[in-house]
Amino acid sequence: MLAAGVLSTLGAIDDRTELAKEDGYRGIWYSNQPTGDRYAFKYSGGMATYPQQHAPIAIYAPAVDKTFFVYGGTVEGEQRLLHMVAYYDHRTGTVPRPTRLLDKDTTDAHDNPTLAMDAEGYLYVFSNAHGRVRPTYIHRSRQPYSIDAFERLDAPYFSYSQPWRLAERFLFLHTRYENDGRSLHVMTSPDARTWTKPRLFARMREGSYQVSWSDGQRVSTVFDLHPEHPDESGLNRRTNLYYAETTDEGTSWHTAAGQTLELPLRSPRNPALVRDYESERRLVYLKDVTWDEDGSPVILFLLARDHRPGPDGGLREWQTARWDPQTATWLIRPMTTSDHNYDHGSLSVEAGGRWRVLAPTDPGAYPWGTGGDLVLWESRDRGATWSRLKRVTHGGRNHSYARRPLRAHPDFWALWADGNPLEPSESALYFTDRDATHVWRLPSRMSGDTAKPDVVW
Repeated sequence: MLAAGVLSTLGAIDDRTELAKEDGYRGIWYSNQPTGDRYAFKYSGGMATYPQQHAPIAIYAPAVDKTFFVYGGTVEGEQRLLHMVAYYDHRTGTVPRPTRLLDKDTTDAHDNPTLAMDAEGYLYVFSNAHGRVRPTYIHRSRQPYSIDAFERLDAPYFSYSQPWRLAERFLFLHTRYENDGRSLHVMTSPDARTWTKPRLFARMREGSYQVSWSDGQRVSTVFDLHPEHPDESGLNRRTNLYYAETTDEGTSWHTAAGQTLELPLRSPRNPALVRDYESERRLVYLKDVTWDEDGSPVILFLLARDHRPGPDGGLREWQTARWDPQTATWLIRPMTTSDHNYDHGSLSVEAGGRWRVLAPTDPGAYPWGTGGDLVLWESRDRGATWSRLKRVTHGGRNHSYARRPLRAHPDFWALWADGNPLEPSESALYFTDRDATHVWRLPSRMSGDTAKPDVVW
């Protein structure tokens, strides 16, 4: 371990310049915790864009009019995690054969990659590890806006990576498994080659999960609490809702009200607390965070009463929390319901106070299983009321983990995958536009170097 404040000097350790191309887009299928009942697993299905704690996984680059993205792919006929890099060319409406960056030698979708891009257009792929059982990697593209060749940089250890490229440096939010739990940490780097020593951000009881977002200057993070429990992991008792942000590239952090936070956060009762759901015996599943047109943070999350799938826990409740600077309070309001804790959607806030959520709030082909049919929801009064605009997917396998790109282009507004939540299946990848007028499926097999995605809905 390096002394405090010391930079580790890292460099390229792999000079490969050519990488294999796959002949199509095939997502990884993954399951977690068998239940021994008809619901099969705590969660499962197509997990190419899982989990929400990995962000960003897609970035729009206006200079070349392309949306670059990474995902968890697999070998045809197998379930073996491949880290894949690709893009959608908005000028031609085509995708190339995706680049196989890495065989992660696992079936665990927790190892899925994240993506960053610097001002010159170089791509950085962060390959996660689920705990300390497998190595981590960082790759940098050899050329700007290119997925054809990458150099491998030496990498520190990380899980659940959230690399945000800001004006002067990378701000790298991530998790470290230690002391029988999950600790939130922060590192910074000017170039992804030299990193500061990991700084402990929060370790409360058994730890936390977090989701974050950035506009290039500001970074906001939302996190939960994993409490101790005598009979099971605090992971399955996840609760509470916390918010923090930085406007100086991680030098200091403060609450939505502007109160400076003293790090690391160790007590569950701290100024970042949005709401104490532990006292209400509610489980909290984080989904997304962004800001409204006035710059106030908005959080999307789900409340549950049981970590197990099925109707015994009742319908799960989608909620938003918005910081109201006039009253200096968080306004927490219901949005809708769905039938699984791992139904995941993304929140987009647009001009004029229009909020939109794309989430699998319809049961789909496999009720009470992970995901379902995606539905587009809209609020025009800052989350006070919501309207169901349209069902976006229809039948087939369940859909979940619809993820929004950073600086999303209206023609590529969300990316996700499908899958059978009850047993291993093929998994296709999809995207849609801002108004969900069409859903495109990325080609699972390609005969040429590029192809146009099929319109399926």
